[in-house]
Amino acid sequence: MPRKGMRSFFYSNSPSPSRSTASPSTPGRSISEAAMARVVEQAEAMIMKWDAETSAYAKVTSLFYESKREAYDFIKCVNDLQKAMHILVSENSSSDILVRAQRLMQMAMKRLQKEFYQILSTNRAHLDPESVSTRSSRLSARSSTSDYEDDGGPEDEIRTAGDSISEVEIVSTNVMDDLRSIAECMISSGYGKECVDIYKIIRKSIVDEAIYRLGVEKLSSSKIHKMDWEIVEMKIKNWLEAIKISIRTLFTGERILCDHVFAVSDSIRESCFTEISKEGATLLFEFPRLLVSKSRRSPDMVFRTLAAYTAIADNWPEIESLFSFESFSAVRLHALTTLSKLGESVRTMLSEFESVIQKNSSKSPVPGGGLHPLTLEVMNYLSHLADYSGVLSDIFGDSPPPVNSPSPEFYFEGSESDDTPMPAVSVRLAWLILCLLCKLDGKAKQYKDVSLSYLFLANNLQHVVSKVRTSNLRYLLGDEWISKHEYKVRQFAANYERLGWCHVISSLPENPKAAISPEEAKDSFRKFNSEFEQAYRKQSSYIIPDPKLRDEVKLSLARKLVPAYQEFYETNREALATIRNVEMFIRFAPEDVGNYLSDLFDVTGTMNSGSVSVSSSSSSSSRRRHR
Repeated sequence: MPRKGMRSFFYSNSPSPSRSTASPSTPGRSISEAAMARVVEQAEAMIMKWDAETSAYAKVTSLFYESKREAYDFIKCVNDLQKAMHILVSENSSSDILVRAQRLMQMAMKRLQKEFYQILSTNRAHLDPESVSTRSSRLSARSSTSDYEDDGGPEDEIRTAGDSISEVEIVSTNVMDDLRSIAECMISSGYGKECVDIYKIIRKSIVDEAIYRLGVEKLSSSKIHKMDWEIVEMKIKNWLEAIKISIRTLFTGERILCDHVFAVSDSIRESCFTEISKEGATLLFEFPRLLVSKSRRSPDMVFRTLAAYTAIADNWPEIESLFSFESFSAVRLHALTTLSKLGESVRTMLSEFESVIQKNSSKSPVPGGGLHPLTLEVMNYLSHLADYSGVLSDIFGDSPPPVNSPSPEFYFEGSESDDTPMPAVSVRLAWLILCLLCKLDGKAKQYKDVSLSYLFLANNLQHVVSKVRTSNLRYLLGDEWISKHEYKVRQFAANYERLGWCHVISSLPENPKAAISPEEAKDSFRKFNSEFEQAYRKQSSYIIPDPKLRDEVKLSLARKLVPAYQEFYETNREALATIRNVEMFIRFAPEDVGNYLSDLFDVTGTMNSGSVSVSSSSSSSSRRRHR
């Protein structure tokens, strides 16, 4: 027997124990039946008032919209009627009062069924998932209305939540409580199926419509394969937004609403939420699985795949919590399978990218020893990949190293953490960079001028190091890796200087200050002019894109060349001052040499602008100085 309600069935003028003892059975039944009859009469007055078949007023009026207090009185009458029926069944199952009560119960359930449908269908705006989610975060769980007392209604409880709750949230809360009251009343009265059927039909249509509006639709792998990449990319972007909204708002709101309305029954909560959401959730996790089965791939496909992987992985705690029911095990497995296939696809695409690097067959050397397109493409690709370092760590966590690759220590020689195994993702990215550098070594051999091949290597390795230093690759490869490769850049640059300018430097006497004859001085100036002009003409088309490296090479060349030439120039200029046409021998002042060196390697300058004017401009400036 329920803990409440029986007090209202019996009154204080009940027979005394002595009278009950004298007549132990019949008086007890008559008193109980009389009490039950009064309960039925009270319920009949309320139920008949709102019977649409006997009252024109009830036919066009909503009980819950007309008077919330009377609506809850109606539910209380039905609950009391149900308790009375239980007592009557146990005492006299053939009682006329019981028949009358059953007829009234059917009328009441029909009324509540209509109210339940009206509240659900006319309050879609107040029951949308966003409103429900917001309401849930503001208000604590409400107590079951099966314990509802006459001394207060939902409005009184809402007022206690404070003025910070918006009007929409208040309406949403009231509507949810109304639905819960009706659901509990119908379920306890044995009409749960009618209530649940209405709920499932209306709420499932809302979820299905929301999924459709989010751009998630049923597709096949073959249909995706036939789509233009622009359309596929648009669908991927739609899906990324859709999963965020679906998990955090749509399904969360539906779960909260379902849990609240059917709080009285765990099995009904599970059944309703499963039937409402399972199809939409399955469709949501199906798209990325179909996406990775698409045979043709674009270079950006790996980033879209990583974004899809991230979207599921980041929301996994919510996915597990939302779809925790056993009936959702297939959905959880589907999401996990999709996650696994996305990870497998990323590993495959990186292997394909490695093959693209190794199979690059461009034969034309890059003009001026500049950046090879392969360097730009690979480093842009890898620096973007590094933005997904956390996800990549999950994807490559248990994967073996590349086939036939050196041990990880080979990539991280000199690392401070020799005793700590390098993360698999770090090893994988370091390997891809190594593949690029090996390919660049081969490209350098395309240059006939060995000095230019070293400048090419210096430029491209400097770009690699710069991209690592300024992206998340730095945290994956480490400062030791950067230092090691910066040292290699300096070695390449030094080799370029040595091979590209050694003839110019060696054209000067070993001791620039040593006294020599005018003829020897003329010959040395002549050799310097020839070697310097030849080197300048050749290298005026050479470029160094990186400003820092460009300045370092210019400064290094100036330090090697200008002081030595200045000493030679100042030691021998006076001895040749009296010679006729001295400008034919002394074409460059020391500052001219410095100026010409400072004009080298400019990416934006005209390649051959300096080469045709070296002699004329030098002679002109020399004549001005010797007048």
